[in-house]
Amino acid sequence: MRTFRDYVQLAEAKGIKIGDIVRQEQAETSETPKDELQKRMRDNLNIMRASVESGLNEERKSLSGLVGGDAAKVQAHWKSGKSLAGNRISGAMARALAVAEVNASMGKIVAAPTAGSCGVLPGVLFTVQEALGCAEEDLVTALFTAAGIGMVIADRANVSGAEGGCQAEIGSAAGMAAAAAVELSGGTPSQSSHAAAIALKSFLGLVCDPVAGLVEVPCVKRNAMAASMALSAADMALAGVESRIPLDEVIDAMNEIGKQMPCSLRETAQGGLATTPTGRRIKADFL
Repeated sequence: MRTFRDYVQLAEAKGIKIGDIVRQEQAETSETPKDELQKRMRDNLNIMRASVESGLNEERKSLSGLVGGDAAKVQAHWKSGKSLAGNRISGAMARALAVAEVNASMGKIVAAPTAGSCGVLPGVLFTVQEALGCAEEDLVTALFTAAGIGMVIADRANVSGAEGGCQAEIGSAAGMAAAAAVELSGGTPSQSSHAAAIALKSFLGLVCDPVAGLVEVPCVKRNAMAASMALSAADMALAGVESRIPLDEVIDAMNEIGKQMPCSLRETAQGGLATTPTGRRIKADFL
């Protein structure tokens, strides 16, 4: 079974980034030239950037009317200089909301690892780039690092809310984003792994409870919260804080927790926020 520890050990032994290891592995297993894989990932990055810009600068509304306009509100608060969380956290939240709103309004996004969690990784990546001036190719490599975590999670557990709850979607995205942020900040492969573990374990047990069965409430706002927590986890790891439980074991724990969740809390809209009085009323409005 695939482990993220293997990626970390290989990267540290060779003195390169985890993303470089993942890209090489994918080139070999898919029999695709590395340059072609790099181009495909660069294309993904460009789609992410376009979805951020669209969500922040265009009026996006979902067909239900439940989602739209919150990214612009957070951006305005961030730009006002009055943000309590600071410009980087507010910037990441605004960007994450933007992409999630584009998804809810049927726009083009990159599932990272799913459509419901699509805002977390771009929200973090472009915030770190703005803060540190990272080169485009470094962002592309960081996407390979994030993809490596996603592959390990998909192998050892899953990234489906219907199978493992929202922890499997938004939690996985937070872990992927945290690791990428550490790498972009000059951290070690080991620190990237610790950041991912810290972020993911903070979402263990999170249920998937979409109101009216739509991937809108509370999904969109969870993207913003996951982006802020990913940056917090990255900062902790860069400061030298380590996860006592290794990432691979955190992923295994998430898998077991997902199996123990009742189906009412796994994307069926039969529990959690979906069955609150307001949640039921919203559902009734669509019938």
